[in-house]
Amino acid sequence: MIMITWLLLVSLFCKSAQDGQENGVLHCGPQNLTFSNSDQVIQLIWEDDPSCSAVHDILTYELSVLIADTQVHYDEVAVTPDQIGSTHFWIWTSHLALECAALSVRLSSRYKNQKSPWKQEQIAPVTSEKIQIYPEDRVFKVGSRVTFYCVLPAGQVFDKMYLTGYNTADMNITKISNQTYELNVYLNQASKNSCTDVKCHTTTSRYGACAYVDYPPDDKDLQCETQNLESIDCHWNTGRNTFLPKLSTAYWLLGSPCPHGYSGICSTKAQVDVGERNWTLTVVNKLGRLELSDRADMTKRVHMFAPEQVTTSAVNARNASLEWRWTVQQYNDLNITCQLNVSYDGTSTITEKAGVGLKLAVLNDLIPDWDYHVTLRCGTTHLWKWSDWSARVNFHTKGDVPDALDVWMQMKENQIIIIWKMLLASQSHGAITDYAVTWVETTEPEQQNRTTVAPKEHQVALNLDTTKEYVVTVIARNKNGNSSHSIVTTPCFSSGISRVNTSRITVSNGSFSLSWSASPKASGGYVVDWCPTSGRCSVEWLRVPPHETNATIFSKNFKEGLRYSLSVYACTQGAPVLLERREGYVKEERIEDGLFKTLKGKQQDSDFEISWDPISLNEQTAFIQGYVLYWSDYKNNNTVCNVSTGNPEATSLTARNLKISSYTFTVKAQTAVGECGTTLITATLNSPTDKLIKTVFISLVTVFSLLSLLTVVCYRQWACIHQKVYPPVPKPVLTDEWLASPGVHRCRPLCVDESHQSEAENMDVPELQCKSGATVNNYLSQANMPFVFAQTSKGYYNQPLKSLGNNSPAWDLSFWRGHL
Repeated sequence: MIMITWLLLVSLFCKSAQDGQENGVLHCGPQNLTFSNSDQVIQLIWEDDPSCSAVHDILTYELSVLIADTQVHYDEVAVTPDQIGSTHFWIWTSHLALECAALSVRLSSRYKNQKSPWKQEQIAPVTSEKIQIYPEDRVFKVGSRVTFYCVLPAGQVFDKMYLTGYNTADMNITKISNQTYELNVYLNQASKNSCTDVKCHTTTSRYGACAYVDYPPDDKDLQCETQNLESIDCHWNTGRNTFLPKLSTAYWLLGSPCPHGYSGICSTKAQVDVGERNWTLTVVNKLGRLELSDRADMTKRVHMFAPEQVTTSAVNARNASLEWRWTVQQYNDLNITCQLNVSYDGTSTITEKAGVGLKLAVLNDLIPDWDYHVTLRCGTTHLWKWSDWSARVNFHTKGDVPDALDVWMQMKENQIIIIWKMLLASQSHGAITDYAVTWVETTEPEQQNRTTVAPKEHQVALNLDTTKEYVVTVIARNKNGNSSHSIVTTPCFSSGISRVNTSRITVSNGSFSLSWSASPKASGGYVVDWCPTSGRCSVEWLRVPPHETNATIFSKNFKEGLRYSLSVYACTQGAPVLLERREGYVKEERIEDGLFKTLKGKQQDSDFEISWDPISLNEQTAFIQGYVLYWSDYKNNNTVCNVSTGNPEATSLTARNLKISSYTFTVKAQTAVGECGTTLITATLNSPTDKLIKTVFISLVTVFSLLSLLTVVCYRQWACIHQKVYPPVPKPVLTDEWLASPGVHRCRPLCVDESHQSEAENMDVPELQCKSGATVNNYLSQANMPFVFAQTSKGYYNQPLKSLGNNSPAWDLSFWRGHL
C-alpha cells in the first residue's frame, strides 16, 4: 500500500514537470517585429522567440487586419520545426488605401490550442485640410475592377465622385464614414493622352487625382533573320500604343537590352550556325511580362544586302551583259537567285538568274536602238526575303534592220492599194529611209516591177489588171539594212471575191465581236479588215492565228453613228479568200430630222402616194428597218392615221381612202433607236370630177393653141411651103451650035420657056453627062466623047468633058440638082 502511494506521487510529480514545460512553450511568440507599407501593400517581418526552439511540432502564427476596429482580413502562417529560428514574412494587399482609415495588424502564435498574447502594429489615417483621393498616380490594367477612396476634411459634406469618360452606370459609390467614401468602377478603357481623372466633389470644393489605365505587353509576331551572317536582326509587331509616362516598356533580345524596342526592331551579335534554335524576346512593363520566341535556322533566313556597283560590260543590238559586287564576303559561297527588272518605254519585265555567288547576268531579246533601265535584287536559294533593289543602271542598245512589215491590200475602183502598218519606234530600230515595193504577175514571174515609197507614207496605189493575180513584196529600209520581205498576193477581183452575203454584226462595249466557221484553206490564219461602208477610207485589219475563229475588233478610229463593213479572209498559200462580210454600227444613233430630201406626193383617186429617193448610207446613222407614214386632217388634228412597211428598200407609201381635205403627211424611218428622220409634207386632195374637168379644159386649150400656132406658121411660110411641095420643073435649053451639027453623037437642045420662069425659079440644073454608046433622050455624042449640059443665063449648052481614059468612054447623066 505504501509502495502504491509512492508510485502515484512520483507519477504526479513527473506529470506536473511535463505540464510546466508545455506551459513554457506558450510563451513562444514573435519578436523583432518590423512593419512596413507601400501604397496598399503591407509587409510584416518577424523572428521566433528563443523559447520556440523547444517546439517539435508545427507552430502557427495568426494575423488579423482591422480597419476602424473591424476585422477585415484573417490569415495564418504555419512554421515547421525546421523553420523555427528563421525570419518570417507576410505580405497583404489592402483593398482600401492605407491612408483612408486607421488600420492595425495583430500577430500571435498558437500551439496546441494555446495562444501567445497579441502584438499589434497600427497605421494612423492621414489628416488634411483638403480633399484627398486614394490611390493616386497608380497604374491599373484594363479590365480590372478598382476602388477609389475620397477622404474629406472635417466639416465638409460629400457631393459626388466619378471618373472622367465613364458612365454612372459603370460606377458604384459607397459611404464608409462621414469623411470617407469609396468609388468602385470597372476599368474598361485605356487612359487617353495622359491619365484618367478621378474627381471628388463636396458642397464647397472639389479635388482630382490621376489614374493610369493601360494594357500589359501584347507584342506579337516575332521574326528574326540575318544579313551579314554575324548578327541577328529581329522585328515584331508592337502592342497597343501608350502615351502614359508611368508605363514604360523594356525589351530584351537573347538577354541583351533593346534600346529602341518600342519601334519593333532589335539586333544583337550572335553566332549563326546550321540548325534550328529559339530566338527569344522579353517584354516587361508594370502590368505584366511577355516572352516571344521564334524558332528558326538562320542559315535559311538570310536577308541579303542589295548588289553594289552595278555596271554594263557589253551592249549589243539585242543583248547586254550586267555585272555587280557583294559587300559581304560570305555571299560568294551562297546559292543566289537574282531578279532583274528591265524597264523601257513605260513598261517593265522581270527575269531571274541563279548561281553560286552570282554576280554576272546577260540580258537577251532586247530591242535594238532603244533605251533601257535595269535594277536587280537577290536572295538565297531558300528565298527567305529579297534584298532591296540596287541602284539603277541605264544603257542604249545598238541599231539593227527593221522588223518585217504587216502588209495588206485594198481594192479601190480599178486600183489595188497596197497598205502596211507603220512601224513603231521599237520595230524600226532606227529611222526608216524608205520602202521598196515590188510586184510580179503570177503567170509571168520574170517581169518584175519596182517602186519606192517615201518613209512617211504607208501605202501605194498600183494600176494593175484586176482580173489577174499579182505577188506584191514590201520591205522597209534604214541605215542598218533591209527588213525581211512581207508578201501579199492580190486576188483576181473579177472572180467574184465579193460575192458573199452580208450580215449584221453584234456590238459589245464599243467593239465588234466576230466568230466564223473554220476554213481548211486558212493555212496562214485569218485576216479581219474593216472600214466605213460608204465614202473613201483607209482599211484597218487584224491578223488571227489559224486555230482561232473569233475576234473582238476595237479601234480608236471608231465613230458612233457610222456604219462599218467588216470582212473575214482566209490566208492561203496564194491569194486570200473572202469568207464572210458583216456590217454594223459601234453605236446606232438617231437619224436627224429632214431625212427625206425629195419627198413628193401624188393623188390617185381617193389615195395619196408619198414617195422619196433612196436614202444614202451617209445619212443612215442607224439601220433602217422600215418606214411609217402618218397623216392627219386639218379639220381634225386629233385623229392621226398611219401605214408602215418593213422593207428598208421601199421608196413610197400610200394613204388610202382619204376624204377631200387638206392633210399633213409625216414620214419617219424605223430604227433600233426608235422612229427618226421626221420629214413633213402638206397636200390638199381634190374630187375626181374637178380633176376630169380640169383635164378636159387643159386638153382643149392645148389643141386650140397648137392649131393656132400651125395656122400662123403656114400663113407666113406659104411661099416656101409651095416651093417645097410643088417645085417648078425647068426645061433644058440647047445652044445653036449644038443644034447646027446634027449627027449621031449630038444631043438635041432643050428649049426652056423663059416666060414661065420667075427670078426665084432660076435654079442650078444638074449636069448631064453622057457615056459612049449610050443614048440620052435618043441623043448620042460625037466620036463617043462625053459632054455635059451646062446652064447659062439663057438656057443650057453642051460642054465637052475631058477624056475618061483609054476605055470606051461612058457618059453619065446627072439628074436635076436644085432646091426642092
